[in-house]
Amino acid sequence: MTFYEKELNRIRRIVYSNEGQINTVIGIRSYIENNYDVNLNLDLLSHIQFVSKYHLLRLFKKYYGLTPRQYLIDKRIEKSKEHLINGISVTETCFAVGFESLGSFSTLFKTKIGKSPTEFQKEQLSRSKIDSKFRTLEYE
Repeated sequence: MTFYEKELNRIRRIVYSNEGQINTVIGIRSYIENNYDVNLNLDLLSHIQFVSKYHLLRLFKKYYGLTPRQYLIDKRIEKSKEHLINGISVTETCFAVGFESLGSFSTLFKTKIGKSPTEFQKEQLSRSKIDSKFRTLEYE
């Protein structure tokens, strides 16, 4: 083995020494991405990757800067914005993205976005009407 091969192997061991951890958190993130609309909790997520829930919590926070719960909430809020823009009612949106309470959904949405879901939806609908008027004027 040449000097360069030895150096590459040494560097590879340093850089990828935590590959198992990375695969664990990527797997959990992927699971949340695909199942954000169901009731997820730390116990379930830890069983999916066969890791202690406390270890999972530390790893996820280390690599993503958020707890799995915070990430889940952000994902649900992101998806709820898409639903609201598409004209789905606030109540339907709330349950479609996995929230169990309209009150907690509205509170979290307002905290994260700065507007209530209803205000957000009205604003988006008025924007789309204005955009469509401008497009109509451009083609005339």
